[in-house]
Amino acid sequence: MDHPRSRIPVAATLLLLVALTAALVPTVRHPGYPADPGGLTGWYAAVWALFGAALFALRRTPARLVVPLVLAGGLAVAATGLAGPPLTSTDSFRYAWDGRVQAAGISPYDHAPAEPALRGLRDDWLFPRTPAECAGADRVAVEPGVCTRINRPTVHTVYPPVAEGYFALLHRLSPPDVRHKALQIGGAVLSLGVTGVLLWILRRRGADPRWAAYWAWCPAVAVEAVNNAHVDGLAVLLSVAALGVVVRRRVLGGALFGLAIAAKLLPAVLLPGALAGVRRWRDAAAVLVPAAAVAGLTYLPYVLASRSSVFGYLGGYAEEEGYEDPGAGRRYALLRLVLPDSWALPGVALGMAAVVAYVWRRGDAERPWSGALLVTGTAFLLMTPGYSWYALLLVALVALDGRAEWLGVAVAGAAAYVSGRALGPATVEVAYGLAGAAVLVAWAMRRRAGALGDERARPGRVGGGQPMWKESP
Repeated sequence: MDHPRSRIPVAATLLLLVALTAALVPTVRHPGYPADPGGLTGWYAAVWALFGAALFALRRTPARLVVPLVLAGGLAVAATGLAGPPLTSTDSFRYAWDGRVQAAGISPYDHAPAEPALRGLRDDWLFPRTPAECAGADRVAVEPGVCTRINRPTVHTVYPPVAEGYFALLHRLSPPDVRHKALQIGGAVLSLGVTGVLLWILRRRGADPRWAAYWAWCPAVAVEAVNNAHVDGLAVLLSVAALGVVVRRRVLGGALFGLAIAAKLLPAVLLPGALAGVRRWRDAAAVLVPAAAVAGLTYLPYVLASRSSVFGYLGGYAEEEGYEDPGAGRRYALLRLVLPDSWALPGVALGMAAVVAYVWRRGDAERPWSGALLVTGTAFLLMTPGYSWYALLLVALVALDGRAEWLGVAVAGAAAYVSGRALGPATVEVAYGLAGAAVLVAWAMRRRAGALGDERARPGRVGGGQPMWKESP
């Protein structure tokens, strides 16, 4: 029989989860973006605050109830993403189009959506034809009297082959006229899959299953992985699986890394973590060779079927986002506070090289996700990306490693993308600066706590090794 006091944190956790899901519904149904980014910022602040409160309440919940609560909360949070059409991104419209193009037997890399050669594939959903429908803020004119919901309709697709295969699969499995819902349901299934894999890994290594809630209950999962249906969810699932198996089965882990990179190129930043503590070239090759081989093999069918480059708009995208020319955007915002613009890119290269070297030399081979989190989080702080869905990978790494302070970087990404429209460009520097400060403070506190623990563990001292908080029965 449960002690009456143990029911209080359970009730508080349930209440906060109900409040979180209730607040997420109007968040994803907010009608004013991009016209009212300030209003959406208020909803973002509310759901992230409720998320943090729910995590805090979960800390005192009895251990036997943690996994059911994580799963139930994850299901509820994912379901909220289905409550409305895509909120802050039009990327899923490109996904739907690429799937349709492939179903017609055409390589998605050969034609831009606006090209006349693909007119026969257009419908009134992706290519509205009435003045009223074309008046939306996210519509782009392609011909007189015809617009599209697809962003960048005059350029070829940028997505790697595993992502394209996913789009094609969803198109084939979906009933006619399902529109964006197929992609959102796919995103919900992927996000729940990530939760399941996280719980499996945490249980296998004897870690706290509460950490899985960092992903399962995160507002970014509801908004970006489900509502906006970003393909990052697929890359996260493959990445988490890779990190979970690479310690014992390097070749399989490397193959999964290859699939993750071929779904979204960002997971390449995880490889230094996977090689943490590796001293023999043979062991490194056991990861890197399968990763490169699998990624290359996924490209091969598209290379054979395409007349154009399978890298599509990748180079143009990097230039457009300011990664090649720091002065053209808000990239490298923190470095540019202390360095000239022309030094920002070399500064990023040096900073990343130092962190990668540290992880390789000092990282724990039994905890590849720990080094991966440090490398990925540092990359975010140095590059200050403006798209909030990139941080989905970071959130999953936090769930694997338990260092919740890195969630601030995910909040910074959301602030840069949404709040920057209302509060001005300085939002990027402030948000990422605060996130970086939180990471440094947490690092200092952990280091101090470790030093105190070592001191108390000496012979003759009392209390060595006691946890900072005790788990309820």
